[in-house]
Amino acid sequence: MTSCISPIIVPGWRDSGPGHWQTLWAQRLQGAQRVVQDDWMTPVRAAWVEQLEKTVLQAPHPVVIVAHSLGCITSIHMRPEAAAKVCGALLVAPADPERRAILTDFAPVPAAPLPYRSIVVASSNDPYCPIRLAGAYARAWGSDFVRLQNAGHINVDSGYGEWPLGMALLQSLAGQIEG
Repeated sequence: MTSCISPIIVPGWRDSGPGHWQTLWAQRLQGAQRVVQDDWMTPVRAAWVEQLEKTVLQAPHPVVIVAHSLGCITSIHMRPEAAAKVCGALLVAPADPERRAILTDFAPVPAAPLPYRSIVVASSNDPYCPIRLAGAYARAWGSDFVRLQNAGHINVDSGYGEWPLGMALLQSLAGQIEG
C-alpha cells in the first residue's frame, strides 16, 4: 500500500477484536485508520454511516475501504459526497441485515453499482450471509467476486488471523487503482 492511498478499516457488528485480520492489518498498513463506532452492540445505520463518512472525508488521500460484515453494508450506504473520495473497496463477508432483528436498520441494502472498483469476498458457509446473496450483492455493486470454500465468516472464529490471501487481494486492488 502506498502513501497516496489511505486504508480505512471498517469493522462490523461487535467490532473486530484482537487477532482478527482487520485488527492486525490496521497495525501493519501504513496510514491505516480504523472506524470506531460509539455503539458496537446495537448498531444504528445513520450513526454508523456518519462515523464512516467523517473518517473518509478527513483522510489526507483518496481512500480504499477494507470492510468486514456489517462494515460492508455500512460502506454501501455512504452518501455520494463521501463515496467520491473512495477509490476502491475490499468488502469481506458482507452481512445480511435481514437475518438478525438488531441489524434490520441497515436494510434494504442498496443495489446500485459502486462508483469505484471493488472486490466482494464471501464464503460458501457463512452463517451470516448465504453465498447466493453475497454473489447478488457483488453483481448489483459491479464488484469482482471471490468465493471461498467453507471459510465461515472469515474471522477469528473461522481461523482467520493474518489472512495472507486477503492482503494479496487488497494489494492487487491498490495496484489496479494506482495503475
